[in-house]
Amino acid sequence: MSKIILFNPKSAVAKHRVPNSLLNIAASVEGKYEWVIVDGNCEADPLKKIESYLATGEYNYLGITVMPGPQLRGAIPVSKAVKEKYPHTKTIWGGYFPSTQPKAVLESGYVDFIINGPGDHAFPLLIDALENNTPYEFIKNIIYRANGDIIKNGKEDLIDQETLPPLPYDKLGRFYSMEKYLGRTYLGEKTLAYHSSIGCPFTCSFCAVVPIYEARWKAKSAKTVYKDIKYIKDKWGADAIEFHDNNFFVSEKRTVEFAKLIAPEKMSWWGMARIDTMDKFSDASLAAIREGGCKIIFFGAESGNNLILEQLDKGGTQTGDQIIRFAERLKKFDIIPEYSFVLGTPAPTPQQVQAQIDFEIDFIKKVKAVNPRTEIVLYTYSPVPTEGSTLYKQVLDSGFKYPQKLEDWISPAWENFDMRKNPLTPWLTPEMIDKIRDFETVLNGVYPTVTDIRLNDLKRRSIKLIAGLRYKINLYKYPYEIKLLQRVWKYRQPEIQGF
Repeated sequence: MSKIILFNPKSAVAKHRVPNSLLNIAASVEGKYEWVIVDGNCEADPLKKIESYLATGEYNYLGITVMPGPQLRGAIPVSKAVKEKYPHTKTIWGGYFPSTQPKAVLESGYVDFIINGPGDHAFPLLIDALENNTPYEFIKNIIYRANGDIIKNGKEDLIDQETLPPLPYDKLGRFYSMEKYLGRTYLGEKTLAYHSSIGCPFTCSFCAVVPIYEARWKAKSAKTVYKDIKYIKDKWGADAIEFHDNNFFVSEKRTVEFAKLIAPEKMSWWGMARIDTMDKFSDASLAAIREGGCKIIFFGAESGNNLILEQLDKGGTQTGDQIIRFAERLKKFDIIPEYSFVLGTPAPTPQQVQAQIDFEIDFIKKVKAVNPRTEIVLYTYSPVPTEGSTLYKQVLDSGFKYPQKLEDWISPAWENFDMRKNPLTPWLTPEMIDKIRDFETVLNGVYPTVTDIRLNDLKRRSIKLIAGLRYKINLYKYPYEIKLLQRVWKYRQPEIQGF
């Protein structure tokens, strides 16, 4: 019986996190196929480690989870080298990137299959088919090439998360110390990364989750989540949690139930939510969530302009006024709102694009005025291939094109595109991008992020004093003195806490 290598390429953050997506795959084949994990965040030379397994002749399958950006930089050369040296090995990619860019991935010649969405059923069924030389044409959630064509099988209904086997944390500990995965963050000394649900029930036109989960969401029960976390706390000393769910707070009832269960454990935690969803939560629910240890919540505010919110398919239920009001509301519960904004969406003229950017800058300052503790994360708009989206049609009509070759995705420019920092979109000029980044520099000077645990009070006061005048008179251009201090002090920009 062939064995399986599961590879987690190095991510952007300089800290180790439990490779939850690979553990899900490992759990799906546990007891039937032997597996090993190679974690690029823990290995100096992951390819060497992978080849040490392949050299035994016992491993015929390489599964790789691939998020856009830095993980591509590790996944591409490893996949290419393995195919050249061990051509019999079947390489299977999963994750957001291959699901949204299947043509470039499969035409590379060194990736054989893509898991399109959850692989809990698809992955073991595919391995069974390959092992037994039986058809895989009807296995849902897989993409592959046949006779020169890209074949995308149908999507499976989301699996009831309560039916899935527990993640093999103990076996992961045979490869890498579990303590290594519990790192120091703003939340605590030993922070656990955990997924309690999959998908999201919304259809934002800029979100990579939408094409994969198609506005569906499934979650573990509050009791199961608590049981898993309690086990890790008791065995390895976890004292904080990063929920990496795309939308942890979909259900008010589940959230409050979990908060009440976890409260006696005295653990701090963080998760992602929608403003229009949580604004419907009662004051009693928000109080219970804070009492249960929730310190900070990430929200996709996206824009203060209601027309832009509609363009992003987020209008109707979320408005600019609501974004400001909710930031102010969270103050009385001592929960820090972490708001992301997407600047630089397409418009008919460059003047309109610039006017939108100026509007968002002014709006962000209004948010900060009502709740200075609000963390602001700035992105520039990066297109996502969402079929049927009016916004994506605008993007294509503008002349925007993705790279056709997989290797082109790891060029510096396209890697920045994937990180939503400097997209190669026709409607954004370098001057516009500079203004966004310069405003971000000044904003973070006046309001240094609370999540940077290395920045002491003296440094915070010093940088705030220097940036304050610029912020007051709207002078953002060439903030070299602030950038110098940030570089010297190794200041970390606000970011999604869990990524």
